[in-house]
Amino acid sequence: MAVDAVQRSAPSGPHQQGDCPSPLEAGVVEALRTVFDPEIPVSIYDLGLVYVIDIDETGHTYIGMTLTAPGCPVAGEIPKWVQDAVAPVDGIKSVDVEILWDPPWTPDNMSEAAKLDLGMF
Repeated sequence: MAVDAVQRSAPSGPHQQGDCPSPLEAGVVEALRTVFDPEIPVSIYDLGLVYVIDIDETGHTYIGMTLTAPGCPVAGEIPKWVQDAVAPVDGIKSVDVEILWDPPWTPDNMSEAAKLDLGMF
């Protein structure tokens, strides 16, 4: 599925676990929790880097995510890490990952668990 094949509204912020309307999407979230930011020992999901998870009826999946900083040294690698983590989820047929810069990431995007792990409370 081409990224521009579907009209998407601009994300307002990080995807939240409560946003999962289906078991399939919940499985994708669990897979995303296995991908860690190389500089911060927290999953990209709990860091609030994942803004959009869109799974169509055939299992084609779009993930819109951001990075903690535009100069992230692994910016070119993270989309592949995400694809590799999500592709094996039962029911997923393909995975497209797009890096989004709007809205910009801030530490406010992090889950409470991530903030606890990093001693931010």
